[in-house]
Amino acid sequence: MRDTLKHQGLRNQLVQTLIKKGITDKNVLKAIAKVPRHLLLDSAFEYHAYQDKAFPIEAGQTISQPYTVAFQTQLLQIHPGDKVLEIGTGSGYQAAILHTLGAQVYTIERIKELYLKAKQNLEKIGIRPRYMGYGDGYKGLPLYAPYDKIIVTAAAPYVPEALIEQLKPGGRMVIPVGEDLQVMKLIIKDENGQISESSHGTFVFVPMLQNKE
Repeated sequence: MRDTLKHQGLRNQLVQTLIKKGITDKNVLKAIAKVPRHLLLDSAFEYHAYQDKAFPIEAGQTISQPYTVAFQTQLLQIHPGDKVLEIGTGSGYQAAILHTLGAQVYTIERIKELYLKAKQNLEKIGIRPRYMGYGDGYKGLPLYAPYDKIIVTAAAPYVPEALIEQLKPGGRMVIPVGEDLQVMKLIIKDENGQISESSHGTFVFVPMLQNKE
C-alpha cells in the first residue's frame, strides 16, 4: 500500500469531521491530516481508514476512533520536546500522532503480537519512538521516568499509582477509568506534587489488563 493524494483527501475530510465534533487544537488536527492511518490497518480496511470509527486489529483489540485519539491528545496539551509515556501501543496510531506533534514517545504494549506488528507498522511510515517495549502498563516505565505527559489508551478500573509517581510535577495524564463505560480523566500534578482530577465525558475502550500476555 502507498500513501496517495486520494488518501490525503480522505484525511482532510476526516479533519473537517473532527472540527465539527469539537476538536479545536490546530496542531492535533494537522497531525491527523499527516499520519497515514491506512498504513497501520489491515489492507482490507484501506478505504475505511479515514472514517471516524474504531476498527479491529490483531489479538481482539481495536485501533481507536480518530475522534478519541484527537480528544485525548488535545487534553494532554503536547508541546514539542515533551517526554510522553503511552500505555497501550495498539496499532501504533496514537504513538504516530504524538511523534508528529514533536513529542519524545515512550510506548508500552502488553500483547506481544501487537507490539511486534506496531513496531513493523511504525517503521513502515518512518516513525521511531524513543522507546517501544513489551511490558505491563500498570507498572509504567520507571527506567525513563519522570514524564511530562502520560496517556493511557485502554480502560483502567482505577488510576495506577505507579503512573502518578512517574508523572513529573507540572505534568498531565489522560486515562479512561471505569468498567463497561469509562469516564475520561485528566490528572494534573502541580509543581508541589499535589494531584487534581477532572472528568471529560464518557467513552468505551478495551480493558487495561495486568501483566504481559
